Amino acid sequence: MHPEAFFNGKLNAYGVVKNRQGHVIRTFKADINAYWQDSMGVLEEDFIFDDGEKQHRRWELHKQDNSTYIATANDVVGSHQMLIVGNALFMDYLLEINFNNKPLLVKVVDRMFLVNDGHIMNESKFYKWGIHVGSVQLVIEKH
Repeated sequence: MHPEAFFNGKLNAYGVVKNRQGHVIRTFKADINAYWQDSMGVLEEDFIFDDGEKQHRRWELHKQDNSTYIATANDVVGSHQMLIVGNALFMDYLLEINFNNKPLLVKVVDRMFLVNDGHIMNESKFYKWGIHVGSVQLVIEKH
């Protein structure tokens, strides 16, 4: 996987949010505008959920070498290493989410797999105090 090649231009994501029992509790679509400036990639993600909620996330990916990037986002605490191995991308990070109208920090274990030149499958598992509390599964489609 080469993030500079896939995450460049217009992309769409379609996904589900599952609770800790594995039941789908929400669905969403995201429009993503991705571009690169020198060795930094930017992903502007605009989510719309089935209940009408909208979210915006802006990722910055700073290339370190051919397999390592440092990633930051507006709702992610700190910066985190993103590792590329073959057709896979691995990243663990702390995400601030809104839960019952209060901010909540969860650990995210993020795994992406390039299926072909136009599609990535992603699974993100959420943990609080080491306990699995939910997950997101999505497909990213390149135009």
